Amino acid sequence: MKNWTLPLIPHLLGMLLFGAALQYGNQHFEWETPHLLWLALGMIAHAFLRVRKQQPKGFNGVKWSWGTDPKEVNWQVRLYQMLPEVPYALKTLAIGLLCIAAARPQSSSSVEDFTREGLDIVLSLDLSASMLSKDFSPNRLEASKEVAIQFVDERPNDRIGVVAYEGEAFTQIPLTTDQRVVMNGIAELETGLLEGGTAIGMGLATAVNRLKDSEAESKIIILLTDGVNNAGQINPIDAAQLAKLNEIRVYTIGVGTIGKARSPVRKVGNRFQYDWIEVKIDEDILKEVAKTTGGRYFRATSEDKLANIYSEIDQLEKTRFNVLRYNQKTEEFMPFALAAALALLLEFILKHLIIRTPL
Repeated sequence: MKNWTLPLIPHLLGMLLFGAALQYGNQHFEWETPHLLWLALGMIAHAFLRVRKQQPKGFNGVKWSWGTDPKEVNWQVRLYQMLPEVPYALKTLAIGLLCIAAARPQSSSSVEDFTREGLDIVLSLDLSASMLSKDFSPNRLEASKEVAIQFVDERPNDRIGVVAYEGEAFTQIPLTTDQRVVMNGIAELETGLLEGGTAIGMGLATAVNRLKDSEAESKIIILLTDGVNNAGQINPIDAAQLAKLNEIRVYTIGVGTIGKARSPVRKVGNRFQYDWIEVKIDEDILKEVAKTTGGRYFRATSEDKLANIYSEIDQLEKTRFNVLRYNQKTEEFMPFALAAALALLLEFILKHLIIRTPL
């Protein structure tokens, strides 16, 4: 090995450490002033000048006690000849680290702030005896409850309430974001809780009353029935006008097959007797209610069609979000600057206190 290559080895090790630090910076940070990294070429210039200036140094009177084997002595000589250059190699490394610090490595973090554009929904469900008809499995009411629960489960970001009606109407669940409460409330619904009949107007008006004071951007009622308005003191069209005044959209769903269905006709004790009767749904009224409020009317003749209707409403009334992104950058030059300062401190200690070799 030529003598001029020995002093170069410590500088090469310093450049290798610089390369590792630079690769780490590229992988984890962004550079604010990447063009300053070209200043690291000064490492090469410093190493070249040192190697040209360096002369073979021999033993300088130092005696070793590591044995007399020629190979061992040869290795010791080479190590000894490299030692005086270690402080200057630390300076080479310090130059590279300072260039990395000057390029200002920065870590960035993105913070997203989601704000929901309010969407309030009230489900108004018919509980009249005809909802026990068996053209759905096991009946219209249970099928309607199952689909409604699935609808609620898929809308975790909305406030949802539940109104139920027969000959009268009542609020089962006020508007809430607690999905579990809403789903449990729907599951508990059953026919016979109120006076018999089908008060569509009352069911709609009660739902409107739950929403009229809402400050949500969108207010929705999904009104489901299988019959004709034959009870209550409020006409469905009047209730629709009230919904329109309060900027509430109403989606109406008529539930029942086309033709006849096996439906309850009388109650004997605690049990209903069934017979095949014509399915009568006041579709004209339901269409008018939907049209007045800017909603739509749907006819569900099977469980699958009912599920598809809820899916279509789900697509029509998507919850909207405003997303604000904040990019925050943090300066990461300090570790590299401190490492450079440490390298320069070690250079001073080695050169002036330990090795003390002539320049």
